[in-house]
Amino acid sequence: MVKTILYFHGFASSSDSDKAKIIKKHISKVSKKIKIFTPDLSNEFKEANSQIQELIDENKKDFVFMGSSLGGYYANFYGNIYNSKVILINPAIPPLKGFEEYLGENENYSTGEKFIVTKEDIKFLRTLVAKKSNNQNNTLILLESGDEVLNYIEAAKYFQGSNIDITFGGSHSYESITDKLEKIVKFLEI
Repeated sequence: MVKTILYFHGFASSSDSDKAKIIKKHISKVSKKIKIFTPDLSNEFKEANSQIQELIDENKKDFVFMGSSLGGYYANFYGNIYNSKVILINPAIPPLKGFEEYLGENENYSTGEKFIVTKEDIKFLRTLVAKKSNNQNNTLILLESGDEVLNYIEAAKYFQGSNIDITFGGSHSYESITDKLEKIVKFLEI
C-alpha cells in the first residue's frame, strides 16, 4: 500500500501551488495513513535534485512520485529509478525542448526570489533522464490540450504505453484537477 507521496512543484513555483493543496486535501480525506510531502524545491536544479534524494533517503518508504511541469520531470526520473507509481501533470519531457528561453535571470512566481539559469544548469537537468522508461504500467499522465507552455501531443508520444488521460482545453496550470481526483485515488489504489 502507498505510504508516502512526494509531490514536486513546477519551475519557479513553490509547494503553495493550488494543485498540490487540492490533491493533499483530497487524499487526506480518503486515507489518514498516507503522508504527503510537498517540499519547496530550490530554484537551483542541482540543489533541488539533492533535496529530493535526501527526502527519499530519510524516509525509506514505498513512494509515489507526483509532479507538475518540471516537477513532473523530476517525478518521472525518480519513478523510473525506484520503479514506483508516478502521476505526472502536464509534465516537462526530455530533452526539455525550448528550455533555453529561461537562460539568465528568472523570478520565482510564488516567492519573488530571483535566480539565474545557466547553460550548465540546463545541461545538468537534461542528464536526469532514465536511459529507457521501464515504468509505463506504473505511470499516470494527466494532460490538457490547452497547455500553452508544453506540447501535450509530444508528451503523449513520449509516454506512449503509460496510462494517459487527455482533457481537451485547459491550460498549463491544469484546470481540471478537481475532476481527476477520483482517477488519481483509483490509480493509487487507496
